[in-house]
Amino acid sequence: MKLHLKLYTLFLLFAGFTAHAQEFNEEVLTFNEFLGYVKKYHPVVKQANLEVNKAQAALMAARGGFDPKIEVDYDAKEFKDTEYYSILNSSFKIPTWYGIEIKAAFDNSEGVYLNPQNTTPNSGLTSLGVTVPLGQGLFINQRMADVRAAKFQLQISEAERKLMAVEVLYQASEAYFNWKKTYSETQLYQNYLEYAAQRYRGVIQLIEQGDSPAIDSVEAGITVRNRKLGLEDARLKLAKARLELANYLWIEDVPVELNENVAPEENLIATLQETLKINNLTPDPSLVENHPKINALQNKANILEVERRLKANQLLPKIDVGYHYLSEPSYFDEYRFENYKVGVNFSFPIFLRKERGNLRLAKLKLQDMQFEISSERLRLKNKIEAQQTEIASLQRQKQEIDGLVASYNTMLTSEERLFSFGESSIFLINSRENNLVSARLSQINIENRYFMSNAELFKVLANPD
Repeated sequence: MKLHLKLYTLFLLFAGFTAHAQEFNEEVLTFNEFLGYVKKYHPVVKQANLEVNKAQAALMAARGGFDPKIEVDYDAKEFKDTEYYSILNSSFKIPTWYGIEIKAAFDNSEGVYLNPQNTTPNSGLTSLGVTVPLGQGLFINQRMADVRAAKFQLQISEAERKLMAVEVLYQASEAYFNWKKTYSETQLYQNYLEYAAQRYRGVIQLIEQGDSPAIDSVEAGITVRNRKLGLEDARLKLAKARLELANYLWIEDVPVELNENVAPEENLIATLQETLKINNLTPDPSLVENHPKINALQNKANILEVERRLKANQLLPKIDVGYHYLSEPSYFDEYRFENYKVGVNFSFPIFLRKERGNLRLAKLKLQDMQFEISSERLRLKNKIEAQQTEIASLQRQKQEIDGLVASYNTMLTSEERLFSFGESSIFLINSRENNLVSARLSQINIENRYFMSNAELFKVLANPD
């Protein structure tokens, strides 16, 4: 029974996602819910997450420079029943963080024409030793630099993931606000078309009763046609806005089409800032210091600092000292320190022109990055303040336009009452209504600007999580 239930559930899921684009059938799509779908399912957001995975893979590859290594080298030559030589060299190396390398080896060589320096006891020769860099490579080397740079690159990728994600969310928000704007305009034209049509029918009745001149029907008919024209244009804009919004609606890997009956959130102003997590913002330096772009630039500077230290280390002479204890396999229980192999490698360029030039370039790159960080800090600080100022201004503008709409609505209501008493005309009513419609369109436009200004602040702050 459970198996059948699972199969039935899988069938329903499969049936829901096999279409090229399924429809979103809820009655209202809230802004918070919409952004939730974008964060979870949009391909570009998923692509941004891949950048972190790439950086993690690069860090793993860099750490591979410290992996222990087994090496085996075997050469043999035999000709006319004569064994010229048989040479086996095997080793197990363990590189450590500070450039010190531990090595265990086993060598076994024999043959008629064997090089005397390769001669080993019959049972072979074992060795255990260490190689220490006393100049270049002791405190920093290429392997250490690669690991440190990869760690900083991981933090850069996390910051860039946030920047990519917030850009997608900003564009999705812009599409949602445009959809809401065109939806409100369509509703506006639809409502006032119904008012104009109702008024037109009333005028026709008055004309038939002889209480109104025939020219009033022409005036009322012009208003109806204008409203129809405005409604048709608004419907076209709404259809395009709905399709634009559908670019950001995905469930799993399937794009979702928005049903025509779905409406945007009505009282978006009340929830907008909480959804975007920009409510209760206070002047705080951490808004800039913890910004993903500053973090990315700072970690790039850290990588350049690692590069500078590596270049500075190359000014030191290269001195590698090695000591290896030698023994036959059976003698490991008896330590004979007189059996050993030592080596010293030394090199040092006289003028150091290449090393000094590389170090100077590394310092200049680091200095250039520091200038860029300082400039970006100031730019972000000013942009945050500018957006907050714009939001406050649009809030005041919205209060004014709300009052203006209320006044125009009062004027229209009064004019309609006067008309019912025979003390006004269709021309004056249409004039009052046109003013009200223009004010309502301005109200919708200011409201959309307010939404976009908040989205701009969200984009500047770059906090998509």
